[in-house]
Amino acid sequence: MKIEDLARNLRQCFIEAEKEEKKGNKHKGLIITLPDVEAAKSYIKKAKESLELCEIYKERRIDYKIPEEWFYALYYCALAILSKFGIESRSQKYTAQFLEYIKLKGLIDYEDELIEMITVHKERDKESEVDKREEARYSPAITFDEVFARYEEMTNLCKKAISQSEEIVFSDKKFDIPKELF
Repeated sequence: MKIEDLARNLRQCFIEAEKEEKKGNKHKGLIITLPDVEAAKSYIKKAKESLELCEIYKERRIDYKIPEEWFYALYYCALAILSKFGIESRSQKYTAQFLEYIKLKGLIDYEDELIEMITVHKERDKESEVDKREEARYSPAITFDEVFARYEEMTNLCKKAISQSEEIVFSDKKFDIPKELF
């Protein structure tokens, strides 16, 4: 997606979320809060715990839970970064779009692959960890062999996401939300 389209989508998301909050409803997007490093650290802790759960599920051969934990490890890293910026999210779609936007703007160093893995796609031919999590959770067809074939690769990607999000969260750098988004 072009950076101008991302900015437009995110700006609209912030506007709609704020309207919902003012009406007394829970928003389904992104809202601006105060930067919260402690919340960011807690999200990183949850990401690490998700990886620990993968090991337990692997030992017990509980295959359908592992892709879910991989996804959440990646997603918690994303939420950690948003917390550092002062963003509350209730949307997987806009979480990924915000990360993509701030990466394109040069505000963070976070691999595109990690953002892509939590991106929600409308197109049937595009698949991310969101789809794999849902398939594992709701389909009777997943097998331990399928999950195990991806285990090392996914564990390493989750570790990379944790490492990169820690660099951002534990940085002394102040991260500001780009003004054009609100």
